[in-house]
Amino acid sequence: MTSDPSPVGHSSALSAQRATVPQTKEPDPPERDVRTPNLTAGGRGRWHRARRPWSARRIPAALVASVILVAAVAALVDVSAVRAGRPAAAWRRHLADELSTRSVDDVWMLTGAAVAAAVGVCLIVLALTPGLRHWLPQRSPTDCPRLRALLDRDGAASLLRDAAIRVPGVGAAHIRVRRHRIKARADVRFRDPRQVKDNLTAVLDEERDQLALARPARIVVRVRQRTD
Repeated sequence: MTSDPSPVGHSSALSAQRATVPQTKEPDPPERDVRTPNLTAGGRGRWHRARRPWSARRIPAALVASVILVAAVAALVDVSAVRAGRPAAAWRRHLADELSTRSVDDVWMLTGAAVAAAVGVCLIVLALTPGLRHWLPQRSPTDCPRLRALLDRDGAASLLRDAAIRVPGVGAAHIRVRRHRIKARADVRFRDPRQVKDNLTAVLDEERDQLALARPARIVVRVRQRTD
């Protein structure tokens, strides 16, 4: 008759069995695909350079359409009246007589040609330029190039003015934002004006970069000492 195995022997057998079973490592959770913009030396991310959108030119188009419509309706009514057996209108007879009797080098002919040429040049310029000069285009991210954003010049000037006021020593600031240049004038109440100018230039450069403009304008800073 055999005796039951001791608890010590049973535990040692279980330990040996566990040692022989290969331990599998749990798979690591999948890494999240977090895309961050690649930063360049200046700390700026990759952006897609956006262009200024085109204006609808509603007012010039409405004026040209109205003039053409009025002239076409007047000519059509007069031609219809002539076809119906009535005499031509006085304005059309007078215009035909003036055009047939005046020479090409006449003052009024030259003046009319110059006005017509100027109007034509203006229309060509309006057709070939985008307009919306009061709006500044901002850069679009590379992963979404179709995203368009615009910033008002007055809004950009307000943001830059608020940043300039926070510079120690600046009592008042005036900012004018243009397409290629940002003009800043500041009144210095205390501190050295040269130090204030350097600090103000650095702050405005940083604030301009935060605006993410498609064409960053050059900053011109002028300071003057005010003691009153």
